This record gives sequence, structure tokens and C-alpha cells, in this order.
Amino acid sequence: MLSVCGAVLLLGGGALTAHVYSNAGQELPNSEYGSVMWRDEQVDKFFPLTIGRGGYNDSGLYDRDKALWHRVGISPETDCDKGLTRNTLKAAQDNGCKAILRATYVDPTANMVTTVAVVVLPDGPAEAGPKNKVDKAFEDSRHTDGAVAPYAVPGTAAAKWKSRNGAYLMAVPGENLPYAVGASIGSVDGYVSGQLPGEFGELAMNNDTDRDAWHADAKDLVELFLSHMFTLQDGGLR
Repeated sequence: MLSVCGAVLLLGGGALTAHVYSNAGQELPNSEYGSVMWRDEQVDKFFPLTIGRGGYNDSGLYDRDKALWHRVGISPETDCDKGLTRNTLKAAQDNGCKAILRATYVDPTANMVTTVAVVVLPDGPAEAGPKNKVDKAFEDSRHTDGAVAPYAVPGTAAAKWKSRNGAYLMAVPGENLPYAVGASIGSVDGYVSGQLPGEFGELAMNNDTDRDAWHADAKDLVELFLSHMFTLQDGGLR
């Protein structure tokens, strides 16, 4: 199952190609490149094939032997009304959302599935800009809003994924990085968080603990993806 999921790559055409493409003739300082890398970077580099345990400029992020997540597909839809849900979606639209780029990953056991979303927003003030407003909208409703709409990839372990068990979203820190990054995470077999069997589900506290664990996994993935974005931005003069 893992070898199949790791090998499947469904590159989006059309709309996604218009947003994310290679432009070898453009030269920008590292700092300025951050604001355009969402459309200038190659799509399969923007969403790496694997994501592992590593930090900024750490090769562990991309070490396939230590991968925590394997990409199974990239959504061809980039419209802002396709990738988010409820309050987070409204905040993105109200704050000038330009595009939402999504890719779906599975874990090495092919039991957990996640969709990572990069919300592209206009530049703004460091503390109260568009990306921070989207971040706040998620924080204000994080217990009821899954934020990122799952991208179910046909022909893969993620083909039937619908139930979001955990979610996380945050504004990308730093200048020239007008993005919010989020992730929804779930179970390939359709398990819904908070529905622990038998004695394990008798206490509400146990169910809350179950949900919190999924949220923690989503947060961990978002933080790893932020390290990836910082590494992309610092990839040399373009």
C-alpha cells in the first residue's frame, strides 16, 4: 500500500499550472521571492513528495527513508471557494484571497490522511494583515471549523476520505510571506474522532483527548510545512 501511495502523483493541470510554474528567467532576492514562490515554484517542489522530521534547511524534511507523510495528489482546483470551509473560508474571501493550493498526503502506514492548504493572500501589516485575520478566524472557531476542505484523490488510499478528525491553521511568520497554512487530518478507514469504543468512550474526557491528539498531528504537519516554505524562500537568488 505504501509503495503505491508513495508512487502516485496526480499533478493538477489547468488552473494550478497557471498559478504554480517554473520561471527560470526571474531573479529575485531570497526575501522577495517568498511572495511569488506560490506561482513561480515547480508544483512538485512546492508540495514535496515526502515530508519528514526536520527543520529549516534540514535535509531530514525530505528524507524519504524517514518520511512521515507521502504525497498522493495535488488538487487542480485553486479557487478560493474550493479549499476552505465556513468561518475560515469567509475570512479568506473577505481579505482578498488570491488562490488556495492543496495537496493530499498519507502516512507510511496508509492509515492517516491529510490535506495541506496554502492560502495565498495580499501583503499587509505584520500584525494585522490579511494572513493574520484568516489565522484569527480559525482560532475563534477551531473546535467547530475543520478549516481545510479534504481533497480526496481518486485511485489512492485517500479516495474516500471525508471525515476530518483534526485541523490546524496559522499565518506564516515573517515578511514577504503572505500566506496562511492549514491542514485537516483524518483516518483512511473512515474512523471519526471522539467515537472511542466501549469503556474508552464512556467519559467525555477520553473523547476530548482523542480529538486533541488529531489536532496535535495537524499542528505538527503545519509546522513542518512552514519549515519547508522557509527553505524554499531561502533557496538562493532566483
